Amino acid sequence: MSELNVGAEAPDFTLATDSEGSVRLSDLKGRTVIVYFYPKADTPGCTTEAMDFSALKSQFEAADTTVIAISPDACAKHARFRAKHDLTVTLASDEDHAVAELYGVWVEKKNYGRTYMGVERSTFLIAPDGRIAKIWRKVRVKDHAQTVLQAVREQG
Repeated sequence: MSELNVGAEAPDFTLATDSEGSVRLSDLKGRTVIVYFYPKADTPGCTTEAMDFSALKSQFEAADTTVIAISPDACAKHARFRAKHDLTVTLASDEDHAVAELYGVWVEKKNYGRTYMGVERSTFLIAPDGRIAKIWRKVRVKDHAQTVLQAVREQG
């Protein structure tokens, strides 16, 4: 799979969500969409990131922007994650990591000398025309949601 670049058409997907049935990217055409991939629900970095995006949800909505958070976790785990932390963003389940692969974020990782496949924390800003307007790879969580909101406002 070749890496996605700014200007490319964002790959469409339909994924089950923890509370809303499913989400289909193409149904959101005409809106700005933030798609962020995170490795695992209820771990420190992923929890902080989800809480930060949730805290800014009203500001994203004011900018006509939908936020979708995607991980390989099952819907039931997402539901527990949402309830535990009062999350407000859409949590989508990519258990077979097919969407992560489409977006080039299912990568080989190393941790304590162990090599395995997993999600590279990444965020995609998708313009209303369905094209990728900005990409953040290997995201550092601190202040990331605010940085993404600023980028949404700048594309205006």
